[in-house]
Amino acid sequence: MKIYLIVNLVLLALLGLYAVNLFNKLVARRNEIKNAFAQVEVQLKRRYDLIPNLVSIAKGYLAHERETLEAVIAARNAAVAGLEAAQAKPGSAQNIAQLGLADSALSSAVDRLNLTLEAYPELKASQNMQQLSEELSSTENKVSFARQAFNDAVMAYNTLKQSFPAVLLAASFGHREDAVPLKFADTLAIKTAPNVSF
Repeated sequence: MKIYLIVNLVLLALLGLYAVNLFNKLVARRNEIKNAFAQVEVQLKRRYDLIPNLVSIAKGYLAHERETLEAVIAARNAAVAGLEAAQAKPGSAQNIAQLGLADSALSSAVDRLNLTLEAYPELKASQNMQQLSEELSSTENKVSFARQAFNDAVMAYNTLKQSFPAVLLAASFGHREDAVPLKFADTLAIKTAPNVSF
C-alpha cells in the first residue's frame, strides 16, 4: 500500500514539474513574440519616418502631382495607425491582418510615387533623394529580417502550444489562441526590397 502511495506522489510531483516547466516555456515563447514584434515595429517606424522626408524632397519637383503625394501620406498614416493597433496585442489575428493591409497599401502608394519620380531626372540626381533612397532600401531589408524573426517566434510558440501533451494544458494556462504570423497582402513584392532608384 505504501509503495502505491509513493509511486503516486512521485508521479504527481513529476506532473507538477512538467506543468511548471510548460508554463514557463509558454511565457518565454510569448515574450519572444513580443520582443520580435518590437523589432518589426522599430523598422516599420523607421520606414514610416523616412517616407515624409521622401515626399518633402519630392514636393518641390512634383507640385502638379499633389494627388500622388497625398495618397502616399494618407497610406503612411494608415500604416502607422495599423502599427499602433498591432502594438496592443502582438500576434493577434485581427491586429496583424490590419497591419498587413495598411502596410501593403503604403507599399503600393510608394511604388506609384516611384513611378511618378522616374519622369524627373533632376530629382533622381539629387543627393538628398539618393541618400533617402538608400536608407529606404536598407530599411526594407531590415523590415524583412525583423518580420522573419517575428514569424519564427510565432511558429515556435504555436508548435510548443499545439504539441502533445502541452495542448492539454496550454489553454488552462491562458494560452488559448494561436499567434498569427505577419504577412503582407502583396507577398511577392515583399520577398524583394522595392526598387527605389533616383
